[in-house]
Amino acid sequence: MSIFANEFMIRAFIGAVVIGLTAPALGIYLVQRRMSLIGDGVGHVALTGVGVGLLLDKSPVLTAVIVSAIGAIAIELIRERGRTSGDVALALLFYGGIAGGVMLVGLSGSRSNANLMTYLFGSLATTSRSDLIVIVVLGAVVLGLALGLRPALFAASHDEEYARVSGLPVRALNLLVAVLTAVTVTISMRAVGLLLVSALMVVPVATAQQVARGFVATMGLAMVLGVAAAGSGVWLAWEIDTALGATIVILAIAGFLIVAVAVAATRAVRKRAALRSGRPDRGPGRPVPADAEPHEVVLDRS
Repeated sequence: MSIFANEFMIRAFIGAVVIGLTAPALGIYLVQRRMSLIGDGVGHVALTGVGVGLLLDKSPVLTAVIVSAIGAIAIELIRERGRTSGDVALALLFYGGIAGGVMLVGLSGSRSNANLMTYLFGSLATTSRSDLIVIVVLGAVVLGLALGLRPALFAASHDEEYARVSGLPVRALNLLVAVLTAVTVTISMRAVGLLLVSALMVVPVATAQQVARGFVATMGLAMVLGVAAAGSGVWLAWEIDTALGATIVILAIAGFLIVAVAVAATRAVRKRAALRSGRPDRGPGRPVPADAEPHEVVLDRS
């Protein structure tokens, strides 16, 4: 039987593609700011929002968006202060978020364990039409802002001091990224779950960084890889009957490992060829200065 013969799998496929496109588009800003794991922290806080929604018999997605946005803003303000005690505050926020979520979900009804597993590990196959509409609309908003404000968001993520001197509203941009992270985590929890959502925001970006040069090229390739992992993950999960979210993440990580091995092998071959020829290997393109940082760290806007 074809995967597209079932309406619920069509909804799952559309939702996965939207999330696979959106998560890396925002995740690249988090990677640029050395905040790759913030998705995990926001996911913990979002679980409290899910618990509030189930307890009050309201939409868990809506309450999760509100609570996780508040948590993400708090995380950003703590980060902005830059004090050592901020790490402790973040840990308290993360642990308190997941503990509060587990407690509230437990108080919400007799099916609490099933509800908790659904949001922790994802259940995109049970996505309703209304859920899919929410995912598509919020995903379009996040994607539009991430692409439309790319120059300003890149500047604020790459060098806050330079961006501030240039007259950009750095605090507002940072808070916007925090809120967009919360929204992305919330819509992605139906696909990969709150415990795995950070992987879809980071792994495609890390994979793209190994082969692409320039911020725009890396962002575009990461989005392509995200869609590929999400779409193929839905198909593979259907074929071998595995958890959809875990399958998507495993495929994304497998892609990263394949690219990493290929890049390492290519560099080794070039190095041996350069040693045999007696010339230093500078790779393709223009010469690289000795003091230049690797392109995995420095991404220009070209």
